[in-house]
Amino acid sequence: MQAILQPKGLLSFPSSPKTRAFISQPSCDLRYRFNPINSFSKPVTLNKTSLSPNGFSKLQSEPQNNRNRHLCRAEAAASSADGQPPKFMGLDLVTLKKIIPLGLMFFCILFNYTILRDTKDVLVVTAKGSSAEIIPFLKTWVNLPMAVGFMLLYTKMANVLSKQALFYSVIFPFIAFFGAFGFVFYPMSSYIHPTALADNLLNLLGPRFLGPLAILRIWSFCLFYVMAELWGSVVVSVLFWGFANQITTVDEAKKFYPLFGLGANVALIFSGRTVKYFSKLRENLGPGVDGWAVSLKGMMSIVVLMGLAICFLYWWVNHNVPLPTRSQKKKEKPQMGTMESLKFLVSSRYIRDLATLVVAYGISINLVEVTWKSKLKAQFPTPNEYSSFMGDFSTATGIATFTMMLLSQWIFNKYGWGAAAKITPTVLLLTGVGFFSLILFGHPLAPTLAKFGMTPLLAAVYVGAMQNIFSKSAKYSLFDPCKEMAYIPLDEDTKVKGKAAIDVVCNPLGKSGGALIQQFMILTFGSLANSTPYLGGILLVIVLAWLGAARSLDGQFTALRKEEELEKEMERKGVKIPIVSSDEGDNGSLSRGSALGDNLSPKKLHDQ
Repeated sequence: MQAILQPKGLLSFPSSPKTRAFISQPSCDLRYRFNPINSFSKPVTLNKTSLSPNGFSKLQSEPQNNRNRHLCRAEAAASSADGQPPKFMGLDLVTLKKIIPLGLMFFCILFNYTILRDTKDVLVVTAKGSSAEIIPFLKTWVNLPMAVGFMLLYTKMANVLSKQALFYSVIFPFIAFFGAFGFVFYPMSSYIHPTALADNLLNLLGPRFLGPLAILRIWSFCLFYVMAELWGSVVVSVLFWGFANQITTVDEAKKFYPLFGLGANVALIFSGRTVKYFSKLRENLGPGVDGWAVSLKGMMSIVVLMGLAICFLYWWVNHNVPLPTRSQKKKEKPQMGTMESLKFLVSSRYIRDLATLVVAYGISINLVEVTWKSKLKAQFPTPNEYSSFMGDFSTATGIATFTMMLLSQWIFNKYGWGAAAKITPTVLLLTGVGFFSLILFGHPLAPTLAKFGMTPLLAAVYVGAMQNIFSKSAKYSLFDPCKEMAYIPLDEDTKVKGKAAIDVVCNPLGKSGGALIQQFMILTFGSLANSTPYLGGILLVIVLAWLGAARSLDGQFTALRKEEELEKEMERKGVKIPIVSSDEGDNGSLSRGSALGDNLSPKKLHDQ
């Protein structure tokens, strides 16, 4: 029996259907030896005396080719024998087994995040003795330290735990806390909050310390606020996107990452309706019943159920979906401590540009969000009214983002990664200018607005809502997919630790940076209203830096993608990929002076 090596390096057996059936078995471990760059015309003869009970043996080629060993996987043989892998609606079944569970995971995660995001604002803004002015202090002095602490802990855990153990160890505390808050902490808030102490300190220190003292006064609400913020940074960015990057290729990411948001923004629509429904429960309750407590129990029960569903989907994917074949190139790196990891990340221009994108978004959105929420509280002072409006806001955000998702794949295909990455800062700049302009010149427009049945306050609330809706829809549909695609070509060490540093620390760092700017402006100019022209100028500078980082990252991402394609071509042709030391190149790129880079260029590979 002869096996002829075809031009693409696959085996074609002129054998019976029984032989072909054996090759299609996933456990097939057929080994052969050949020179992948030389001519493919020489037949390889099987030694009849060495046949196994299944009718196969290891192929033996000529002695000069013995140093080139390759594993012929069952998938390759099956593809050669049967043509194409099984498909459904034009997509590989293996791809569908990835995409559908990932889409469902993203749906559940963002469903929870929408409920948590709307609820955290209601708790801290409408609580007695608090206001929207608590948010800058909360983000700076509570949220940021907890995020840094989590990143340090996560880095340590990533060095000792498997990926699955790390996932479960992170997500289960979130699920337990939110369940406990709805049924334990909030009902007992009047007993565990030091209201009298906060009142005494406020009388002693004066009203300028209202924000910091409010953190003490409603500490359990502030803890909920921070955990809800960390859900967005940790569960959405680190756990989900890290897992998605692990099991998808760049080509799959370009096709399906924008579409993940379709299901996720259906979640925004439904979660907005859910918040609206529970916020309206007060109307059907008897006198003396805390309607917000009832609403909170219902929403936190849904959060717990969705969290358990996320864990099940993660378990199913890990047990039923094979990991994609990655480049065999590895970087030899010793185990690094926390400070060494941070130094390693800071030394990478690629990671610095990614961090700039995340920090710039956080600062930009925060510069307008706190002012908008202060107007929102003035218009809707009670928790249920505030929560009801936020439910409508989330639904509108979901609809807008869903529409943008439908356009995102066309934008990626036609204009590429770089153009898609620049749309979000442009949208945020334009809408931010409109919002600040209305704040500055709203009173002269009062007679005109009255004709439409609106006051300047209500108009500011609606324009601020539109600014947030457009900015967030651009972020979810374009900015987030662009950011996550940028991680894929990186080596595993940079990818894991880079995501932890950027998504867990840089995200709240951006928000805290915006909060620090606002605190400085308030102390300098007396109020946010007096600071509005200066905040607009700062917003312009931040967005320009954002656009510059996006342009720089576009060039580096394109170079890494070309390098990865070169490596795959070399692996396909059987060229051994050398181990690259940690000081060669940046982000795992090939050294210009290496023998591999000089002697195995794409042109020479093509000639060979």
